[in-house]
Parts: sequence; structure tokens; C-alpha cells
Amino acid sequence: MKPTFSSFHSLHSPLFHPLLSLQRRPRCPRMDSSSPPHHHSNQNKTKIIVTMGATGCGKSRLSVDLATHFPHSQIINSDKMQLYNGLDITTNKIPPHERKGVPHFLLGDLDTIDADVLPSQFRSAAGLTIANIVSRGNLPLLVGGSNSFIHALLVETFDPQVDEFTGPDSVSHLLRYDCCFLWVDVAWSVLSDYLCERVDEMLESGMLEELAQFYEPTKVGVRVGLRKAIGVSEFDEYFRKYPPWESEANGRIPKEGCDQARKEAYEEAVRLIKDNTCILAKRQIGKIMRLRKAGWDLKRLDATATFRAMMMKKKKNKSSSAASSDLEWRDIWEREVMEPSVKAVRRFLQ
Repeated sequence: MKPTFSSFHSLHSPLFHPLLSLQRRPRCPRMDSSSPPHHHSNQNKTKIIVTMGATGCGKSRLSVDLATHFPHSQIINSDKMQLYNGLDITTNKIPPHERKGVPHFLLGDLDTIDADVLPSQFRSAAGLTIANIVSRGNLPLLVGGSNSFIHALLVETFDPQVDEFTGPDSVSHLLRYDCCFLWVDVAWSVLSDYLCERVDEMLESGMLEELAQFYEPTKVGVRVGLRKAIGVSEFDEYFRKYPPWESEANGRIPKEGCDQARKEAYEEAVRLIKDNTCILAKRQIGKIMRLRKAGWDLKRLDATATFRAMMMKKKKNKSSSAASSDLEWRDIWEREVMEPSVKAVRRFLQ
């Protein structure tokens, strides 16, 4: 079954037409032959900003910061799981209040959650979204961790039958857009610790309750569409033993003194989520290195100090009744990530 996009935007939205056109396709064509032609000279190519990095590295924060700095910027999501409508906490969609009024496209617009989106389909929808954004005099800013989608969208010629990240020399350096690549990187020792802490924070923010509402016994073991999101399969065994409809407590984080078996089942699911999140991050970093080796001009932005300061602030808050300020890590972010990014984008646009 092919996924069907639906837009929650007005008819005049830049997103409306690409999603409508995707709905009407009876099958997904080979995008290397159907995509509009582009000139090989960068001077004649559409300019876009591409923010890349592993999960949890601050891509969304940087994209919004840049969009507020450069007027008329509009953000296009390239995260596979965030295309779908639902599981906002589990898939780490940027909350509306953190978007600072910046338009976001291809974010939570896909209602058909039980079907995969192919890279060729994303190439079509995102390509048309970029064209519509540019036609209105705005700057497209692509952000997300699904590097197979990013590659499919950006390369001059794309063959949907080839897995570009497994075959030798299959990653092309010929791009159909003029791209400014910003790669947010964090030292693994820091990022892995942060990702584990982030899982705990997501659970405290309502992730378990969200997954309890999403759980369907007949869908256990089904790994397609939104059901591929990390957290869904990891909690299947927990919910099988402790169905959320039998007790409201089964859909909440176990408290001290609760049933020990339920607590252990919960902790095992959380451990799997943390392990699989770290595996995903390593895989994403590996793909980014493949792209860089293939000749993609990625500007590396080291956010390690920012995340180290952020985690130190959280530890202080846990050990003290008085909350410490975000000022330190935000200053480091501005100095070591935001300012170099602004300079790079400004040079690129000039």
C-alpha cells in the first residue's frame, strides 16, 4: 500500500500542491527520469541550506535559529518518522512553541501510518515543496536525520533500485541544488550519554502514555510506517504483559512500591530504546561520513561543549532546589555553532 499525504495547510500553502500531486500518482515513478532538469552550473541552481547530524544533536534548534536570523526562511523536514501524523513525543517532533513562527513543511502531514515512504516519493514531494518555497521568494532550509532521504532529494540522478549507502562508490557528488551543508557534530562519549538522558526526559514528558494509546495487539510485530519509530516495538512486550486498557497505571511510569515484575518489564523496554537510539545515531554518523568521503562539502560544527554544559546544568538542577540558568550552554551554542553557521550561510547566499 502506498502512503497518501494530506495537508493541514491552506490551498495557498507551498506544501499543498506537492502533496496533492503525490496523492494522485497510481505508483511511484523513477524519479531520475521524471524530476525537472537542473543546470550543472551552481550559479543556475536553486540555493538551499541543509542541516545534518545524528539524532539529538540539535539540528532542529539550529534550523529555527537560522530561519529567524535569515528572513523568509522556511523549513522542510527530512526525518522519516516525523513525516507521519502522530507520536509527536516518541518521534521528537519540534513542538509548535519552539518553531518561533517559522513555517515547517512535511512535518506530521502523513496520515497513512501503516505504509513506508520511499526515498523516491520523498524526492518528489520535497522537490516540489522546494520549488514552491523558492517561487515565493523564500529560502528552503532542509533539516533531518534521514540521510537516505537527503541523498535521494539532492543528487542530480537518482536510481530508486540502488541502495546508495551499501554499494561501493554509489554515493554521487553531483547535486541538483546549490547546497550549503551544515553538519552538527557531537563527540560520541557526550552524545551517547545525552541520548540516554533524553529518553528519560521523553518518558517523563508523556512518551509512555502516548505509546499506550498507540498500542494495538493485532499490530504487534508489524514493522512498517510509523510503527518503525523507536519506542513502539520496544514497548510491545511490556504492553502485551500489562495492557493499558486493564489499568491506567500500565500506561504510566512505575512508581516506587509498584509491582516489581512490571517495573522490570518497563526498565527492559527503556534499556532497549536507549540501545537502539544509540545504534541509530551511529548509523547516521556513518552515512554522513560516506557522504563527506564522496565529496559533499559538509561544514562541521562541533556542538560538544554545548551539550557538555547542558548536561552539567541538568545535573546541578537535580542536586539543587534552585534551578540554574541556561545562559552558559546557550552562550557556547551561539559562539561555537550559531555564529559559524550564520557566517557560512551569509557567504553562501552572497
